[in-house]
Amino acid sequence: MNKSSFFIVGKHAVIEALKNNKRKVLRLFLTEESKKTIHRESPRQNLLKDIKVFFKTKKELDKYSKNEGILHQGFVAEIEHFDNLDLKDFIKNKKNVTFVCLDEVTDPRNIGSIIRSAASFNINGLIVKERHFPKESKLMYKSASGCVEHLNIFEVSNINSTLKYLREKNYWVYGFDASSKKNFTEIEWNGNNILLFGSEGFGIKKHTEKYTDFFVRIEINENIESLNISNSASIVFHHINQHKKIT
Repeated sequence: MNKSSFFIVGKHAVIEALKNNKRKVLRLFLTEESKKTIHRESPRQNLLKDIKVFFKTKKELDKYSKNEGILHQGFVAEIEHFDNLDLKDFIKNKKNVTFVCLDEVTDPRNIGSIIRSAASFNINGLIVKERHFPKESKLMYKSASGCVEHLNIFEVSNINSTLKYLREKNYWVYGFDASSKKNFTEIEWNGNNILLFGSEGFGIKKHTEKYTDFFVRIEINENIESLNISNSASIVFHHINQHKKIT
């Protein structure tokens, strides 16, 4: 049975989808120039083999991205969703796992940027609430720059029950809050950890706070109120990745 499909746009998003043998690409819409780009970037691999390819002008492709106000760069693909990943199965017999968890973060651009940083800095997976995750957003895929294909994404029905379950499985939950007194760089970051980020406007929900073991902050210039959530996440991911390399 076929899964539901949707469209993505942008050079990196489309090329990485083509490279991923777990991703089903149903149709591909390219300009003549973007076809050449695919062959230049993957000369040893025929990414277009067994793919239904339709050649269009840039103007014809505009209809796929004009509503979102993003550039398609001559690349549009219709793809199927991945199979849902099971978090309980994934964590079996794994050690030193680091997840990022988003508590009601909804902006597709921010989520895409967080996915890109998480994949770049070897975070093991992203936990999101199913009904808040814009899984068919062209903007999210474009912002992630192809990294949706390289990160384990776990869509859960309830963030709090998921955090409760993971704590029972020896995971520590660190909530990022600008008002915390402890700098996140003071943490050893050993073992299994969850990096919890709250919504862009309201932070971590009060009800979710009781499932958080520690609150930490990113130390910034005291004259600056806060960082964008995707910038904050990138700083944290990079630091933890570097820490794991030297321990």
